[in-house]
Amino acid sequence: MMAYPGERVQISGGKKIQVSWKPFNVSGANIWVSDVSGFDEMPALHINGARATRARYPNMPSGIEASCGYGCMIEGGKGKWTPPDFQKYGNVIYYTDKTTQHYRNTTNDWFNEYMIGVGGLCSVYDPPVSYWCSEHPSGGGAFAFRTPSGLSYDFPNGPYSHAEDARLFVWRPARWANWMFDVAKYDATTRNFTFGRGGNQGARGENSGGDFFIENVMEELDYPGEYFYDKRKQKLYLYHNGTGAPPSDASYVVPQVQVLVNLTGTQWRPVKDIKVKGIHFSASAPTYMMPHGVPSAGDWALDRFSAVFLQGTQNTLIDGCVFDRLEGNAVMVSGYNRDTTIQNSDFSYLGGNAVAAWGYTNETRTDRGRPGIILANSPAAGVDGTDGEHPVRTTVQNCTAREIGLYEKQSSFFVQAKTAQSRVVSNVFFNGPRAGINMNDGFGGGDEIAFNLVFSTCRESGDHGPFNSWDRQPFLTTVRTGEPSMIMQWREIHHNFFIDNYSPQEDVDNDDGSCFYKTHDNFLVYGGQAMKNDFGGHDNHHYDNVDAYVHQALGVCETIAGHEDYFYGNYVVMTGEMVGTCLDDRMHDNRYFTPTGKIQEAGCGGYGGTVSKTPSDDAILNEARKKLGMTKQVEIVI
Repeated sequence: MMAYPGERVQISGGKKIQVSWKPFNVSGANIWVSDVSGFDEMPALHINGARATRARYPNMPSGIEASCGYGCMIEGGKGKWTPPDFQKYGNVIYYTDKTTQHYRNTTNDWFNEYMIGVGGLCSVYDPPVSYWCSEHPSGGGAFAFRTPSGLSYDFPNGPYSHAEDARLFVWRPARWANWMFDVAKYDATTRNFTFGRGGNQGARGENSGGDFFIENVMEELDYPGEYFYDKRKQKLYLYHNGTGAPPSDASYVVPQVQVLVNLTGTQWRPVKDIKVKGIHFSASAPTYMMPHGVPSAGDWALDRFSAVFLQGTQNTLIDGCVFDRLEGNAVMVSGYNRDTTIQNSDFSYLGGNAVAAWGYTNETRTDRGRPGIILANSPAAGVDGTDGEHPVRTTVQNCTAREIGLYEKQSSFFVQAKTAQSRVVSNVFFNGPRAGINMNDGFGGGDEIAFNLVFSTCRESGDHGPFNSWDRQPFLTTVRTGEPSMIMQWREIHHNFFIDNYSPQEDVDNDDGSCFYKTHDNFLVYGGQAMKNDFGGHDNHHYDNVDAYVHQALGVCETIAGHEDYFYGNYVVMTGEMVGTCLDDRMHDNRYFTPTGKIQEAGCGGYGGTVSKTPSDDAILNEARKKLGMTKQVEIVI
């Protein structure tokens, strides 16, 4: 499937509509109305190829396609949250794998056993299963999944005449992900919104919500660039961002179709050798209210919808394509896929992720992603990743991506779960709400992340940085040795240029349980510390990097014999004097630089290197150029 040479081919999921604008309120505002029939709802509208903003409070001064950072929201503490209804779906069924051969013995009491919970409050997911509903979820801020049941808040333009049509977008406290809720019931007297469908867009829960906003109520159509669709009267209202009437000859497109290209086979009858080249994809329909599942024990929930959807394929090539203004994910590599390559493509203004890879294990008897199939030996087979129903050798290279996660904030340029041996190489990503690259688990390993430029991530969320990982749930795979093993193959992160310039925690955030990482020969700028491992993390080797303007060198947790961390050969420019954690002889040959030329040792009689005063920017950049192989003079501005 390719564009004829010299021609532009666009595949759109949108429906063009004809409008005939008439004045509605053009004295105090500039609101116009047109009859538009045939839509049950209109969560998205594109005008001349750019999104209009659905009527909402608080307003977005620059529109939905420009990030407000931490703004354009109501502080979560200003609302009164209805507590979770723990019995809404009945009791959860716990399962913990006690098979002796499946016990992961690489840490003391952290993430040693595969465990899940089925049903209960995890019934909001499809399939209704999650690590976060298991009997003993652990890690940073860990407790069983739940979400608030409602919200009481007196919106300035309320009470609303049709609040039952409203949709509330709610950050989880600490901004780890966001939830979307439709309203099941509204009490105009108490201003209480009872939540209905939704709350399944993230894996981690809380008793209350964080920052929030409301949309899709007529009373909030009060700002240029906003629109509202009255489904009862079949009328479209637009607050025109200009003088006079909106142009009637403009292009008005309503996204309608969620999947634009669907390549679906099976492991036994795969779709082979398909090439998609030079196609422009646009206006796929929103998917954030569609069924979501929890792919593994990271913080993510995902929906198996995307503009280009791959399942049961071999040797698929997506080359030189443009993915622009899609309301959901751009590319989903789902289940069995071998040797998928996505290259030379551009991703921009996406509602969700640019590329997501997500495999299956048999945790429940059925799964909507594999309709008509009865899955044997669930939930015991949930630990088993040896049946091949997952992506292997996915390559994403030479791509650019920016302005993603406009709706679902737990979004990245590349995210993988139950996926192994991926290559993410020579890409440029910036302007996203969360981590740029995410590894949701340690399934298989053998991945390579190299030669990427990633910056301006976590613009709207808390912690992380350009790269983030978790490994709270062990899986049986054959990647490490060719034989079934609970131990993953090493992942390598090398020769990247990462800048942690928004929510500066770490450039490489190896979170709960992350293990078997070799992070080397990178230029890593800003952050609280150069190297991190926590909550049972281990086998983390951070070496030969240029770490510029970090607060301290490293902060890692205790490890057991044979699974220690290493920190050596690094060029570390610190804004403070504290080294951080002591690694004894596993911390050596580092060059440290501080404002005073002094350093506070790590409490073990040494800090494994030399210390000098902070060098000039030019000196740091020269080290970075050598590290990244920039033999020619290239201007880098920090």
